[in-house]
Amino acid sequence: MDTDKHRYANVLNPSASEHPQPLTLLTEDEAILRDSVRQFAEARVRPLVREMDEHAKIPRSLVDHLFDLGVMGIEIPETYGGSGGTFFHAVLAVEELSRVDPSIGVLVDVQNTLVINALLRWGSDDVKRRYLPKMAASTVGAYALSEAGSGSDAFALTTRAREATDADGSHYLLTGRKLWITNGNEADLFMVFATVNPEAGYKGITAFLVERGFPGFTVGKKEDKLGIRASSTCELILEDCRVPGANVLGDVGKGYKVAIETLNEGRIGIGAQMIGLARGALDQSIKYTKERKQFGKPIAEFQAVQHQLARAAVDVEAARLTVYNAARLRDAGRPFLTEAAICKLFSSEVAERVSSLAVNLFGGNGFVKEYPVEKLFRDAKIGQIYEGTSNLQLQTIAKQIIG
Repeated sequence: MDTDKHRYANVLNPSASEHPQPLTLLTEDEAILRDSVRQFAEARVRPLVREMDEHAKIPRSLVDHLFDLGVMGIEIPETYGGSGGTFFHAVLAVEELSRVDPSIGVLVDVQNTLVINALLRWGSDDVKRRYLPKMAASTVGAYALSEAGSGSDAFALTTRAREATDADGSHYLLTGRKLWITNGNEADLFMVFATVNPEAGYKGITAFLVERGFPGFTVGKKEDKLGIRASSTCELILEDCRVPGANVLGDVGKGYKVAIETLNEGRIGIGAQMIGLARGALDQSIKYTKERKQFGKPIAEFQAVQHQLARAAVDVEAARLTVYNAARLRDAGRPFLTEAAICKLFSSEVAERVSSLAVNLFGGNGFVKEYPVEKLFRDAKIGQIYEGTSNLQLQTIAKQIIG
């Protein structure tokens, strides 16, 4: 009995064990980052939201301000000129920016959770020296996996990489087309996936770092989208694009591993974008219902409206917990595949529900561009599509829990 008491002492006596940190309790540096990004979003981003949506473009000056703020290189070590932060810091930044404009949130998300994380994990020392300082200072990155015939079937790639040698050394010639590439207009560095051996299937896929100025590389059509319109989504055209052998990211034929593991982290970033969007829609709804009067009083005083707002708040908080949990697990080096799929699936559904409710609560005003919620409603839809559709997330979760 005494042995049992000793065994459970740390559980029964909180002072005898180290407390796990609550998911939403931020450390001092996390809170400072959140507050600074929130202030930036309100001061610098919000005045431009409608203009950026209408013109489908992010001003380069705003991108430069994001670099100055330090959020374009959050996890890059200070030795390379970055902020030296954590994955969770990146999640907080994406959430706060997306509360004001999800287009800016996804720009920062792709930069950090996809491109920079891949460089940190798979890049050689030479690659890190050449590219990380640039990505911390001024270079936007893009992640190029999707093609016309490889969306959910991500590895049905037709983009081909042929090895060649000339007087300048070993290199690859990449030929093919990529579609739906976020940051296509802004980026100067593209992580492009191509196959060196189609007969090897996914084991022929290799990741390459392609600079905008490489011969044979062109940014093509820019998509005219329903939502996140300021965020550029472009076609990439590679016609015997010459890529140095030193720009292979990871091992030749192991690009599928780079893609899978990077996307698993990226889905947490999309979760952060979606909870930021949902928070923005809820904040706007609360503010508007306090101001809008019907039958002699603000509509926020009607019980039906109060219950709708309460349910939306529950949804947002639950989604936020799934995102923070996945991010904390990732930073702790623990398995997070299932949790990443859960947070991506649930947060995207919550974003659509809460933004739709916001349009309803705004009434006729919710349907016009003069008010902010119709844009958030349009922006929400992409969350269930990119970086793995909702059906793919369900399949991932099912496979993990069933075995």
